[in-house]
Amino acid sequence: MKNTGINTLGGEDRQTKDNTISGLDSRFNQTLRNVQGLLKGRSIPGKVLLTRRSDVIDPSSVSEKSSNYLRSLSHNDIGTSNRIAKSEEEDIQIMNNNTIVSKSKSSTSNTEDLAKEVQKPIMGARATDSARVLKFTKLLSGTTIISDKLRELAWSGVPPYMRPNIWRLLLGYAPPNSDRKEGVLRRKRLEYLDSVAQFYDIPDTERSDDEINMLRQIAVDCPRTVPDVTFFQQAQVQKSLERILYTWAIRHPASGYVQGINDLATPFLVVFLSEYLEGGVEKWSISDLSPDKITNIEADCYWCLSKLLDGMQDHYTFAQPGIQRLVFKLKELVRRIDEPVSRHMEEQGLEFLQFAFRWFNCLLIREIPFHLVTRLWDTYLAEGDSLPDFLVYIFASFLLTWSEELQKLDFQELVMFLQHVPTQNWTHQELEMVLSRAYIWHSMFNNSPRHLVS
Repeated sequence: MKNTGINTLGGEDRQTKDNTISGLDSRFNQTLRNVQGLLKGRSIPGKVLLTRRSDVIDPSSVSEKSSNYLRSLSHNDIGTSNRIAKSEEEDIQIMNNNTIVSKSKSSTSNTEDLAKEVQKPIMGARATDSARVLKFTKLLSGTTIISDKLRELAWSGVPPYMRPNIWRLLLGYAPPNSDRKEGVLRRKRLEYLDSVAQFYDIPDTERSDDEINMLRQIAVDCPRTVPDVTFFQQAQVQKSLERILYTWAIRHPASGYVQGINDLATPFLVVFLSEYLEGGVEKWSISDLSPDKITNIEADCYWCLSKLLDGMQDHYTFAQPGIQRLVFKLKELVRRIDEPVSRHMEEQGLEFLQFAFRWFNCLLIREIPFHLVTRLWDTYLAEGDSLPDFLVYIFASFLLTWSEELQKLDFQELVMFLQHVPTQNWTHQELEMVLSRAYIWHSMFNNSPRHLVS
């Protein structure tokens, strides 16, 4: 997609700071119009893709970085986290506390507000914006929660303290009717406890050989789960994971336990533990909790994991055909979006299965810092039944983050790079950029499958 209407900036010595800010504002508004034109007439489910910078911008450095800003508006990056796609009838609003900048204002007013904005400390991610917190609070306070509205809000991030309740609702584990919630959760937790007693708390003499081997494999994998987070090295945490995974595998014989499912249980464990433990994960000790609380947490993890995997069962059945199908779609999408990268990888003999299989198997948990995983999963769970298809766009956006670097590597270097992608210093800003690009590309291609046909 071309970004027409964006004027090339002159030399720094010919522009004042005010002109630079005005230019940035003009290009920002033009980009919004370009995205709106692209998506006009399509179904946009109200996902808000705007994320503030977490650092303070020095106005004196804006001119110096203008060339980088222009490069960021290439067709590959049109959907960055500093863009928003909504219908033309709505005002585009940027919220910071109680300040609202609307596109209906004059350009002079916009410039003045932008000059003020760049001098303010920016308050974290959108998930904690006060306006969005109020929307979540209002929505959750109703007798019956409207699932579609909840998904729209959750797509852009959920406030951490609301995450346990909202994840239960998004997955359909907790009912939308608040009057039934306690009764349903109590019944489900007792059902999990009965399953553990029936399948896990029995001697090996009552298990088949396959069940013994499966339990041993789970016991081997649990200590390997998220090895860089010390919390998961606690013996009690590993025992809880073992119970959850084994019980799930026994009750889902079509797939049984597959390596990688252990990773998928970890976000649920952390989120539901956060209801009882304060501070960072690295300071938690599960031994501080009573057995009843631990059982409730395990039950919630079990049922939410079950709900998640119900929508992607063929990802974990024999030969994992669901993953192979999505890897092929990813290859086709990358070829269409960034042909030079696709051609280079093909020339080097690199198959997408060599790196993307793990991405789909573990849903990127091993590829990004663990503190970003729950934010990523807000979007995963908000997608609902559409998640498998949307993963293709997320992973394409993730891969093409390093488009230029990838084209300089030979086969061996490509393999090493993609098995150890440099995300260790990522913040929410980089993750939001990946998700925003994915959303734009999904809007462009998903309803036009012929674009992906060779």
